[in-house]
Amino acid sequence: MTVTAAGSQMVTALVRLRAALQGVALPLELPDVGEHRAARDEMVNQLEDYVIPRIVTLEAPLLAVVGGSTGAGKSTLVNSLVGSVVTESGVLRPTTRSPVLVLNPADADWFGADRLLPELERVHHATHDPHALQLVLLDVVPQGLAILDAPDIDSVEESNRQLAAQLLAAADLWLFVTSAARYADQVPWGFLRQAAERSAAVAIVLDRTPPDAVETVSSHLARMLAARGLKDSPLFVVNETDLNENGLLAPRHVAEIRGWLSQLGGDPEARAAMVQQTLEGAVRSLTRRAHTVADGCVEQSQAADRLRAGADAAYDEEIRRLLDATGDGTLLRGEVLVRWQEFVGTGELLKTLEQKVGWLRDRVVNAVKGKPQQAERVGVAVESSLETLIVEHAEAAAERASASWQSLGPGQDLLADVGEDLGRASRGLRRRAERAVRDWQQDVLEMVRTEGADKRSTARFLAYGVNGLSVALMIVVFANTAGLTGAEVGIAGGSALLGQKLLEAVFGDQALRTLAERARRKLDARVSALLDEERHRYLDLLASLGIEPEASERVRNAARAVDDLRYASVERTHSH
Repeated sequence: MTVTAAGSQMVTALVRLRAALQGVALPLELPDVGEHRAARDEMVNQLEDYVIPRIVTLEAPLLAVVGGSTGAGKSTLVNSLVGSVVTESGVLRPTTRSPVLVLNPADADWFGADRLLPELERVHHATHDPHALQLVLLDVVPQGLAILDAPDIDSVEESNRQLAAQLLAAADLWLFVTSAARYADQVPWGFLRQAAERSAAVAIVLDRTPPDAVETVSSHLARMLAARGLKDSPLFVVNETDLNENGLLAPRHVAEIRGWLSQLGGDPEARAAMVQQTLEGAVRSLTRRAHTVADGCVEQSQAADRLRAGADAAYDEEIRRLLDATGDGTLLRGEVLVRWQEFVGTGELLKTLEQKVGWLRDRVVNAVKGKPQQAERVGVAVESSLETLIVEHAEAAAERASASWQSLGPGQDLLADVGEDLGRASRGLRRRAERAVRDWQQDVLEMVRTEGADKRSTARFLAYGVNGLSVALMIVVFANTAGLTGAEVGIAGGSALLGQKLLEAVFGDQALRTLAERARRKLDARVSALLDEERHRYLDLLASLGIEPEASERVRNAARAVDDLRYASVERTHSH
């Protein structure tokens, strides 16, 4: 990989991979989501902190990051390597301070804020700000090499651990410092395993080793390294010894490490090979791990689909039940039936109707005693009953949807965090239902007024008025009775049949059928819209999470594009 046309293509492909990973939303609490989130964040950081800047500046100095466990002696080692105190040894644990970068003054331009770890502010003084990178310029550091002292990888401070991991992911060379007492600890080996997986350049420093334990510990450590794919990593041993008055190790104790680093600094080809090895390993690891994050995207999308389907099923079912209830005679009970019978004067009339359905239409019409205020009472009863019915079904739908979400882990978390009780209908529903019912009654009124425009002067139209005929049409809609047969007529059916006969007398059979169908469709649309609004409390919550079904494919495509360029680069190298 060089910044030729091919290198430029690789930078573009890596920038696209970073954007695809940044666009991944993993908000639902699924079993592996913690790992997927961590992987996404680590990969974005590594692309920004190391891979993309490094490809753009392949000739920049080699960055050796000194990392290790608490108390391993990293800072003492760094100070001893450069011969002066440049980084504080932590007496108190955890040591919270900024990472320290020691480099040759001639290399200072390479480490501006646009290259390594761009979000860390550059400072030239000791600071405890973990968001700063302290630069120390020393002529004793070989040109072409920079040494960075990182926080403890096992610090009790999470921010220290995160920064340590981030710094190690930005290293060309990992200089791992451990001690005779700590070399078998689990945490360092987790980092070393990652290093082996991505073919990173690693050197190990076994620090603070009692002279009589050197052979035993170093041979055991060497076997452990070999077993974990790191048999080619240099292993340096530093004996347990007293420090001088400045807190430094005697030069002879670090001479081997200093000599190795100086040789590396003076050998451009060796440095370039190490950079290339670590960089290519990092890119290979990124493209492989990207597919794991893409799998996490798929899991999120599938979980969101299950939640959406649960909410949809609940509201679809209750909308169906509500529409059935507004047309199966359910509403022609109680107050509505009482007010309607007052209006049509049914007593003997209804009994006669039940006995003799084929009674002449005109005789039914002539028997109606309705007054304008009685028609108004029917309308008020209809409004109240319909509003109550809507709210009941909205409550049932909310309860069903909530139960379906409670049965799924991520649904439970969403319901707990949403800040309102989605298992109940929304507070404003009753008011909206009242408005919707009134709007529908106004629809019916307008339909009757329009349909009866050329009949307004007839005695029948005048006898019942627009209001009377409108409530009659509502009663017909509630029993779906345009065309009921005698066998189907019960109390509700008989009441509706009276309305049907009234309307047929004024408008005729076909016009009534058309009016009833239109009024029915308008009612269905209004009540369905109300429950759909309620449903959207669930759907909008899901939408706000930013889960995109296509995010997984974007990540996979971006990773494949990087792999294609990497393979092409390897083939070019071999062909030469």
